[in-house]
Amino acid sequence: MATGDDVRENVKKYYGSLLETSSDVQTSAPSCSVPRSPLPKSVKDALSQVHPEVTKKFFGCGLPFPAKLEGCRVLDLGSGYGRDSFAYSKLVGPSGHVTGIDMTEELVIASRQYIEYHRNKFGYKEPNVTFVLGYMEKLNEAGIQDDSMDVVLSNCVVCLCADKKAVLQQAYNALKEGGELYFSDMYASKVIPDHMKKDPLLWGEGMGGSLFWKDLISLAHSVGFSTPHLVSSSSIVVYNNELKAKAGDINYSSSTYRMFKLPKSQVMTQATVIYKGTVTDFPDQLDFDSNHCFKKDVAVEVNGTMATILQSSRFSPDFKIEILDKPDKSSSESTPQYCHLDPFLLAEKLGYTVAQSSKTKKEGFS
Repeated sequence: MATGDDVRENVKKYYGSLLETSSDVQTSAPSCSVPRSPLPKSVKDALSQVHPEVTKKFFGCGLPFPAKLEGCRVLDLGSGYGRDSFAYSKLVGPSGHVTGIDMTEELVIASRQYIEYHRNKFGYKEPNVTFVLGYMEKLNEAGIQDDSMDVVLSNCVVCLCADKKAVLQQAYNALKEGGELYFSDMYASKVIPDHMKKDPLLWGEGMGGSLFWKDLISLAHSVGFSTPHLVSSSSIVVYNNELKAKAGDINYSSSTYRMFKLPKSQVMTQATVIYKGTVTDFPDQLDFDSNHCFKKDVAVEVNGTMATILQSSRFSPDFKIEILDKPDKSSSESTPQYCHLDPFLLAEKLGYTVAQSSKTKKEGFS
């Protein structure tokens, strides 16, 4: 299997010089970032104001834009040309701050060139976005302090990293208590065999380094995060016949999960929560994930973990929480069932599959 250094060098070359635009990627992953439901107005407005040249060189696979970012300190892992970071800088507002980190010097230099443009575009007195060169497995070395971030965001870069546990651990360390890791990534339907991990092109496309979705749960727990919550999922189509043959019977999804850094003392009983309708863009209903929908003024019974998340995170002011004198059955299960976290089941249920279009067909593709 390729070493971490080998993987980094291959990815730097692939994204720093070989790819010119998102249409050069040989899977439908960038197309998966097209929303299947209307975007919140604030997100739509933010994305529409990003410089066209930055948007053209976007290689993400999802839309990691959680609600309520205003005033937050945000870290964007693998910021690339900066599309998401600049959109986040609009969403956090002048009182918030965004730090984008990328290991490819060409991309960091390119993104810095657009900082002043977006400051003017958003009408800010001072820039509120910074781009730093570094590795997401070594955030401290790049100047990212522990317990300094409210939200860590990422768009399809964890699959490009060999040491995913290190990435999750560093994200956990960087977050304040109650902070959130919200990220889109490519996932595999089974464990990727070693021979695929040695293929530079498969790594560059995210296929060689995609995590088996069940392994995300155990990795999250091992570094201290709460159980991940599946937000959305789409099936990924592989255009290139050679890559398709190499993948064999392994399927891929573009999926978004969210997980939290919770306080050591958690609510161990069930609770009733009532959404107040106070989150911007969501006056009537807040869809927290694919399994939790909170309607304004409607009482919902949740388990202890969800109660702790709502109580300790930035969403605390938006919920009325009443702890119940009922044991949390989910925390006492010896073998938790995680079928509701299966991205392939969700993509199938929603019918979210990105088919190849004539616009993205290129010579040599199927």
